[in-house]
Amino acid sequence: MKNVSAPVTAHDTFVIVPAFNEGEVVVQTLQPLIRAGFSVVVVDDGSADATGDKLSALAVHCLRHPVNLGQGAALQTGMDYALQQGAKILVHFDSDGQHQAGDIERLIQPILRGEADVVLGSRFLRPQDAGQVPPTRRMFLKIAVWVNWLLTGVRLSDAHNGFRALSASAASQIDLRENGFAHASEIVQQIRERKLRWVECPVTIRYTEYTRAKGQSWWNAFNIVMDLMLRRIFR
Repeated sequence: MKNVSAPVTAHDTFVIVPAFNEGEVVVQTLQPLIRAGFSVVVVDDGSADATGDKLSALAVHCLRHPVNLGQGAALQTGMDYALQQGAKILVHFDSDGQHQAGDIERLIQPILRGEADVVLGSRFLRPQDAGQVPPTRRMFLKIAVWVNWLLTGVRLSDAHNGFRALSASAASQIDLRENGFAHASEIVQQIRERKLRWVECPVTIRYTEYTRAKGQSWWNAFNIVMDLMLRRIFR
């Protein structure tokens, strides 16, 4: 890995991978990360399938929630562990195979150069990436961008993209309370509140029949908005 402003190696970069019932694809998702030399932390979030068995044969740090707590809770568990292990950079990476390990090098460069504390992946900064997004999904995400802006005060080109990188200092200031998918907006809100420096970075999201089937529904999106609004009212 190229060192820009600090002696950070691939081993110092901890990739946090929440996994819930991903036994069908988890091995092929993790293998490129392992081959690249990253420290991979997989949080098995109460899976009821073969996810745990598949993980036992891989060179990764395996953590497990006895019951399903949600992606936000899994990320927080993984971040806490990574920081305890001395991580210098933390990367959030989905377990369903839609993120590309090859994008991590570019994603973390602004942190290595000292230009940002947090780097948020975006599928709408390059035409070739935006073209990969199915039309209905693209419409949903455009609406989500505006809702996210209204709720957090931060306007991004993409919303609810789980591919992001944080410096150890930034990660130590993030405290996720939204256990489900609403954590994506909560992170943005905390970035603003903590005055962390952020930039967006182009990433390629691979859509397959598998990832489309596990994507968020319109009803889930409504629940996310309601959760965030209620938390703002009663915080």
